[in-house]
Amino acid sequence: MKTITRLDLEDARVLIAGAEAHAREIGVPMCIAVVDESAQLIAFERMEGGKVTSTTIALDKAFTAAGAKKATHEYGASSQPGAPAYGIFSAIGGRLMVVGGGLPVTFDGAVVGGIGVSSGTPAQDQAVAQAGIDHWLAQQK
Repeated sequence: MKTITRLDLEDARVLIAGAEAHAREIGVPMCIAVVDESAQLIAFERMEGGKVTSTTIALDKAFTAAGAKKATHEYGASSQPGAPAYGIFSAIGGRLMVVGGGLPVTFDGAVVGGIGVSSGTPAQDQAVAQAGIDHWLAQQK
C-alpha cells in the first residue's frame, strides 16, 4: 500500500487565485487549469475574456506538467526537427504541450499536481502559472 500526496480542491483554488491575480496585473485574461499528480482535472477557470481556444490548451499544459513531471517549455527545443524528442508533441493524442505555461507543482520534492495557463504569450502564460505556484507555496508556510 502506498500513501500519495496530491493537490485537493482547496489547493487548486489557491493556485488559481494566485494565477488570476497576476493575470489581472498584466491585463491578460487567462484560462487556468489545475490537475492532481495523476494529471486529472481538479479545477478550471476561464477568466472573462479568456480565449475559447485556450481552454483545451490550458488543460493540456497542466496535464503535460503533472504527467511528465516537467515544465512544458522544457520540451520546446528538444521537440524540434533533429532534436532527441522530435515529434513528441504528437504523443498521447496530441495532448503533450511543448510551449510555456505548464508547470509541475511540487511539495517535499514530489510532484503533487500541475498548473496550465493559456491566452497570453508563452512567457506570460508561464509567469501567470508561476505566480499561482508562488501564491500556493506562500500558503504552505
